Amino acid sequence: EVQPVESGGGSVQAGGSLRLSCAISPVTYSSNCMGWFRQAPGKEREGVARIYTAGKTTAYADSVKGRFTISQDNAKNTVYLQMNSLKPEDTAMYYCAAGLGGSSASNYNYWGQGTQVTVSA
Repeated sequence: EVQPVESGGGSVQAGGSLRLSCAISPVTYSSNCMGWFRQAPGKEREGVARIYTAGKTTAYADSVKGRFTISQDNAKNTVYLQMNSLKPEDTAMYYCAAGLGGSSASNYNYWGQGTQVTVSA
């Protein structure tokens, strides 16, 4: 299985937390960058966070800075997205992706099926 596999989504009240996990094959894990994207109904897919696998440099969308943390566990070939202080506007399908890097989805060529995150007010 080359495609990433996400897990950890669910429903939570505003202010709550969730941790998303992305299991990646060793081949895919060798990609330059792992990213989390999200897409809400009627909206474009947007980059949320990314981590460059070599140096562990991270980047975040302004809307999640200070609330979300991306991390990786090389021993487990897994990337995580810790989401705290969740807001209703964080409600979306969250996707894990692997590729060259940057904020554009077009730079990523491996995509998971997504995991739903729903935040109620």
